[in-house]
Amino acid sequence: MTPNPFIRGYRDLYQVRTLLICPEGGAPLWRPLHASQARLSDEQVVRSPCLFNEEFAVVGEGHVVADELLAQCQSEGLALSVVYSLEGRDFDGSPVHVGDTYTREAARERVRRLGFETGFYSRCWEISTAHLTGQALDYLCRLADLPVPTGFLFEVFRLPRSGALGVKLLATPWTDEHLQRIEGISAAQMLQECRERGVLESLLEILHLAALADVRVLIFDADAAVLEGLPLYDV
Repeated sequence: MTPNPFIRGYRDLYQVRTLLICPEGGAPLWRPLHASQARLSDEQVVRSPCLFNEEFAVVGEGHVVADELLAQCQSEGLALSVVYSLEGRDFDGSPVHVGDTYTREAARERVRRLGFETGFYSRCWEISTAHLTGQALDYLCRLADLPVPTGFLFEVFRLPRSGALGVKLLATPWTDEHLQRIEGISAAQMLQECRERGVLESLLEILHLAALADVRVLIFDADAAVLEGLPLYDV
């Protein structure tokens, strides 16, 4: 699949406290600390004996551990250190390991700086009109001059001083899950309706890619830079 050039950042970033464990007679490995022991400080965990399985670890010495958790852990080891792993989802929903930090505070700050918070940051793009065919550019101009809404999930407007055209994308991201919840329609159905009502395929492809990346405002300007990964046309 060709990468979507509009996509930046990750979704649903969160931190996982993970133990570096030295098992008895084995190589060091990583396991997340079970959620039931989230109250324990790093100092209470490091250099402590622990029990673990393929999914999680629990620190047993000096701490009360539920019998059902103990029954699930078949291996023993020593917790050598604590790392806060940053995890998230890519825009296709697949899990992503973003990186590691060594304190809870550093992990929280990394999540804040990497998170593209919906409604606040990086949802407006300015790209060259070279990504539009002459027909697509004319089509956007006609839509911008219409006195009434078109009913599409995008609205077109002019920026008179620069001669640029703006597109406000609605109900983003244009995924099946989101559109079913907001509009009661699948992405394929919405795109097909646009085609049947005359939206050019080259334009629809760009708008769809931008909407999948949760872009809300897309500016086409002849003086703007081209976006690598999008097709170019001689207008």
